[in-house]
Amino acid sequence: MATVTGTEQAGRAAAGTPPAHRGRHRPPVWRWVILVIAGVYFLVPLYAALRFAGFKAFPEVVHQAGFISALGLSLRLALITTAGTLVLMVPTTIYVHLRLLRLRPTLEAVTILPIVIPPVVLIVGVLQVSPGTLKSSPNLLALEYVILALPFAYRSLDAGLRALDLKTLVEASNSLGAGWLTTLWRVMLPNLRTAMLSAVVLTVALVLGEYTMASLDLYQTFPVWIVLFEQNSGPVSVASSLLALFVTWLFLMVIATLGGRQAKRAGTEASLFSVVRRDTGGTHDS
Repeated sequence: MATVTGTEQAGRAAAGTPPAHRGRHRPPVWRWVILVIAGVYFLVPLYAALRFAGFKAFPEVVHQAGFISALGLSLRLALITTAGTLVLMVPTTIYVHLRLLRLRPTLEAVTILPIVIPPVVLIVGVLQVSPGTLKSSPNLLALEYVILALPFAYRSLDAGLRALDLKTLVEASNSLGAGWLTTLWRVMLPNLRTAMLSAVVLTVALVLGEYTMASLDLYQTFPVWIVLFEQNSGPVSVASSLLALFVTWLFLMVIATLGGRQAKRAGTEASLFSVVRRDTGGTHDS
């Protein structure tokens, strides 16, 4: 059996080679402890809810009165909110990163206000200034959801833009004769695909789970329907909540999978909240 002398170990250390007795690096124990505690914290209530509702309650959800209309309204609002958020925030965030870098802290402070201001105060102010024709339309609720989605959409797009050499891309596109619309459509948006997907899934999750504004506006969205139906059938209501939660998780998994594949082709590492570009000169994290 071969032995490693002190001289050989010193030579390996000088050459940057780890000693033979040194094993692979293992993560600290406290990381596994935190992971187990977080898993128990989230999974135990879900298991209890599943035991209370039972698997037989899930097929009954679809046949309950008002389920289709409430779910359809929530999906419609999710579509309108997502489109409005992207149309508003994508050009604004790109322009701030290109031309108005000094206003980026101000934009960050403004977009955080919907989290600071209580939804009840926000909805009362919106109802006071909205015209009568808009008050009678669910589109008012979609506009309110656009405001609520600003913090999440902006930070997703900001993370994607921080990972790009935006000025170089724009200058290269302009030098090839492309206008601003062409540069936005064929250069910027493909590079922001992962960030936009993150903003979309966060916005959809927000709309599908929002209750306060919908109830104050007297619209029966899916969360409002779940609360109202709870008075008639507890197990079916719990099954509806679990169904909504599972569908949201499915959206998250699909977005994460699509974003990960796109990131591998683009040479980046992406998650739902950050984008990291890999290159030979270093790592740019956001």
